[in-house]
Amino acid sequence: MRFATISFTALTLLLGSLPLSSGPNSAAITGKVTYTGTPAKPKLVDLAKQPECIKMNPGGLATEDVVTGPGNTLQNVLVYISAGDSDPGPAPVMAATFDQRDCHYATHVLPVRVGQDVSISNSDPFNHNIHPLGKINREWNRIQLAGTPPFSYSYENEEFIHVKCNIHAWMSAYFVVLKTSHVSVTKHDGSFRLPDLPPGRYTVTAWHEVYGTQKQEVTLGSGETQTVNFVFRATP
Repeated sequence: MRFATISFTALTLLLGSLPLSSGPNSAAITGKVTYTGTPAKPKLVDLAKQPECIKMNPGGLATEDVVTGPGNTLQNVLVYISAGDSDPGPAPVMAATFDQRDCHYATHVLPVRVGQDVSISNSDPFNHNIHPLGKINREWNRIQLAGTPPFSYSYENEEFIHVKCNIHAWMSAYFVVLKTSHVSVTKHDGSFRLPDLPPGRYTVTAWHEVYGTQKQEVTLGSGETQTVNFVFRATP
């Protein structure tokens, strides 16, 4: 684990943007995550004590633990290869980015490789606090002043880490530290794609912070694309 300070001009390498197995024989898994039942509705955050945040969010700021889309889709579900990726390769040398902007974390679920730097920035004109609640990895807590450059931190062990801000209590996000490079976070339409997989047998896991974890087994042939869908049971 380590801290470092980096410049705002540092380039960003998104997780999985340099596939290890791309080519005519590589396979892929695609799919969609949906829900049945009645999900919890987003709640408007009480910003009364933070007038600067009201100005930045004139339409209000909603919680992000459950975000739904058209057709009963679920956003912010992390889908990844949890078994079968025998050669994940080295961590990217360039950082994943995590920004504090408009009184919330710009990325709610951030996948990051073991050993990869996370570049943490504050784009707001006031101070923030970053407090990742690691249990396997070290828990740490740091104030980030307005106008200061980003700093970086890396993790040594796989873990789902809740991140909070001790200044603005509603701010919440997750660092998901994984060895595999085959990971995707669902968009508003619930879709995901895991490309550039060599032929083989895999366990595909879908994780949601409220509705839990589901797994499916998939066997991929050379150049094959398979569809794997997940359905979570939602309760208010």
